[in-house]
Amino acid sequence: MAFITETRTHGITLVQRFTALLENVAAARAQRKVYTTTVDELDNLSNRELADLGLTRASIKSIAYEAAYGN
Repeated sequence: MAFITETRTHGITLVQRFTALLENVAAARAQRKVYTTTVDELDNLSNRELADLGLTRASIKSIAYEAAYGN
């Protein structure tokens, strides 16, 4: 039978982990807002305005994704 005789108390705490989780959620929400705002703004443009920008309706979501997430 094995026993653990050493406990580790150093490293990241539960509070730090929870804070990091909240920061990640906030960052994800901010990125999603950039995405939806970009889609909405481009979607409200006319086909002529999109053509002037060199865009098509089919490329709106991919452009918004790149704007929000940088991929």
